[in-house]
Amino acid sequence: MTAPILKAAAPASDEDVPSAYAVAHEHRAARVTPNTSEAGTRVLANEVPVALEFDGQPYAVMMLTPADLEDFAVGFALSERIIANPQEIARIDIRYGARGIGMDVRLEREHSARLAERRRSLAGQSGCGICGLTTIEEALPELQPLTSAPAISEAALFRALAALPDRQSLNRQTGAVHAASFCATNGDILAVREDVGRHNAFDKVIGHMARQAIEPDAGFALLTSRCSYELVQKAVLARISVLVTISAPTELAVTMAKGANLTLVALARSDSVLVFNNPCEIMVKSF
Repeated sequence: MTAPILKAAAPASDEDVPSAYAVAHEHRAARVTPNTSEAGTRVLANEVPVALEFDGQPYAVMMLTPADLEDFAVGFALSERIIANPQEIARIDIRYGARGIGMDVRLEREHSARLAERRRSLAGQSGCGICGLTTIEEALPELQPLTSAPAISEAALFRALAALPDRQSLNRQTGAVHAASFCATNGDILAVREDVGRHNAFDKVIGHMARQAIEPDAGFALLTSRCSYELVQKAVLARISVLVTISAPTELAVTMAKGANLTLVALARSDSVLVFNNPCEIMVKSF
């Protein structure tokens, strides 16, 4: 692991970030049962609009948890195929406004041509990954199949599953956010990012890995969500060979995983998992 490849031109300290953009807020709420009612409070996860610009031009507005914004910007740019690696980013400027956050990702001049090819209008929501796409080709791009995979044991997978809940600090407070993690081949969790959107959380982890030069074949991704097709797509684009999710996959996700040689494990629980595609030949040797 190396030092971060880039840093954002963000506020100098947490005190410079408006309190409205804390990751969670406490609200009054009454607990009502068939026989009683009791006043109390509840901590809620924050969800704010983040307007992404590239080279000063609007690109997307995403709803996400306002944490790890630089990681998100890098991961989003990689997933959108705007950049091939984080070295193509010159800087990231973050602006905290009255109603949302603005992020301007400035590309190195020689890499800005790719942006013109990818620019489109995208209105993102926490439950949707393709709002604003205009063609089927944009939604389902051709993916380059994976050609290598790490050796991962059954024990490593269950070790990561057991450890992940303790790393979900925001979800312990709110019960309302997804976690995406990247785990070493022995099951050690190397990074965790949380967000109201499952695809946002994954972009944050992908961005963190790229900024810290963590090799994608050094382990596997583990997510606390259903496995929708865009998570498979993000994994393949990031060259992560093994994707594990807590909930079920969609049919399209499994089909895409098979076409891209992605090992896909879903409905992952502490006592069992379902292996839907297994080119890595992990766990199920007679698949």
